[in-house]
Amino acid sequence: MQTKLTLRIDDTLIEKAKKHSKESGKSVSQIVADYFALLNMTDHHKNSKKLPPATKHLHGILKNKNKVNESDYYKHLEDKYL
Repeated sequence: MQTKLTLRIDDTLIEKAKKHSKESGKSVSQIVADYFALLNMTDHHKNSKKLPPATKHLHGILKNKNKVNESDYYKHLEDKYL
């Protein structure tokens, strides 16, 4: 079932939304619906992945993941065990 929703949005934002709508080939309503669906999925994903305390403590510890790569890890293992 679809229900009408009225939003109050700044004029410039509406114009940008209409431009994006035209470029993407989707209606503004569909873009908004897709966004709301994405929010729902994100909330569900957050709630469904409760981390154990030890993992939660470590979560986000590597701020710059780009500095660690696979070859660095293999080098570390070789130095440690060989």
